[in-house]
Amino acid sequence: MTLYPIGGFGHNAFMFLMGLVSYYAAGIAGLGTVVASIVITGSRVMDAITDPIIGVVLDKTNGKFGKVRPALLIAYVLMAASTLLLFFTNHLVPDGLRLIYFIALYFVFIIGYAMSQIALNIGNTILTNDPEQRPLFGGLTMIYTMVFYTAAAVYLSYYLTGKYGGYTNVGLFQEMTISTIIIAGIAYALAIIGISSKDRSENYGTGKNSEPIRIKEIWPLLKNNRPLQMFVVAASIDKLSLQIAGNQIVNVMLFGIVLRNYTLLGTTNAIAMIPNILVLVFGIRYSMKFGSKKGFVIATWACLISYSLLFLLLWLGEPQQIRMDNMGFMTISFLSLYLIGGSVRYVGAGLMLPMLADVIDYSTYTTNRFAPGLISSVYAFIDKGVSSLQQTFVGIMLAFIGFKTAFPDVNTPYSSKIFWMTMFLSFGVMLLAWIITLIAMKFYELDKARMIEIQEEIETRRQAVT
Repeated sequence: MTLYPIGGFGHNAFMFLMGLVSYYAAGIAGLGTVVASIVITGSRVMDAITDPIIGVVLDKTNGKFGKVRPALLIAYVLMAASTLLLFFTNHLVPDGLRLIYFIALYFVFIIGYAMSQIALNIGNTILTNDPEQRPLFGGLTMIYTMVFYTAAAVYLSYYLTGKYGGYTNVGLFQEMTISTIIIAGIAYALAIIGISSKDRSENYGTGKNSEPIRIKEIWPLLKNNRPLQMFVVAASIDKLSLQIAGNQIVNVMLFGIVLRNYTLLGTTNAIAMIPNILVLVFGIRYSMKFGSKKGFVIATWACLISYSLLFLLLWLGEPQQIRMDNMGFMTISFLSLYLIGGSVRYVGAGLMLPMLADVIDYSTYTTNRFAPGLISSVYAFIDKGVSSLQQTFVGIMLAFIGFKTAFPDVNTPYSSKIFWMTMFLSFGVMLLAWIITLIAMKFYELDKARMIEIQEEIETRRQAVT
């Protein structure tokens, strides 16, 4: 169980790398800010077709090496090849073909990204069906994610930007690409090893009697699954808000312009690792005892409160007093609230995967059909869709305040427009999202007691055919 969640480390590595693609597309490839943002969104329109197809194909796959392992290998190859070609060759293509070339490579990447997301979620479902253990693998996934994002933020903000002088040097993107491919390759290899003993037909749903899903049954399966609908609402709105707040451009605006201390981003991420892990462990232990749903709701309330206070601090205080060499009220308050908010965010995010596994088992319970690929494809489609929408949203919002040809960077002068747009993108969208999430969870029935009932019934059916 400890090895498999490392696969998410590799998945996040590619996601972090592609978070820089707008800088590359606009500044290196010369596509312009709004065009680059819209292309990133537009290139994913085909996801509505490709994601369910990938999901159904993986649901029907049951070969010598199972479902998960071949899919992870193929996904890694697609993402590695597409990012390597994109960041090393796109700017060398003639102007007339550059946009088409960019779209084609981006499309290949999102096919690999979808396959990775769906396969990882299938693996999470078959790894364990114990309601008390599922929060544990969600917690392990988030611990590995913390380690990656902490290291990546330091690597990018301290080393790469210092070495190459910012995002205008193609060498920064190319070195980041090579590092990503190596790290992700190791992570996917470990995940494949970790799932090998479980990636077998007897662990799929109710066992060998699980009926495969058919294309015509997709809509009824989704329409009649209320827990899936509520999960989708919560997951999509949370994902969109977190992607916007975590956008590299928004981070530059918050730390580089409002706080005038971009290196503080790497510093806070490094400081946050230990408290993040401690809070996550506490949150996961709480969720193991009381259920994933309850843990998720408590974490969402904690996020809502801490980030509301953080916004008030920056609005009413003096943000540029926040420095590691000035440990006064502003610095201590900012670090405390930023660390608390970040920690409970990880708890909520870590419970998404166990909740998705619960939704998949609920579907098996109600239909006797094991469709983790299909249901995961819905989640993957949302994941990629919102990650593309966030870039378009950020691009349009920044164009609205005058950044039409270039994004703000660490050398952009501070202004009230920058401040309020930063507050909206960094905090406002998340606060709205958490309110909607809490409403959705009122109609999500899969608490711990309900999942125990569901797992007992699935096990009874499984035993009936063994």
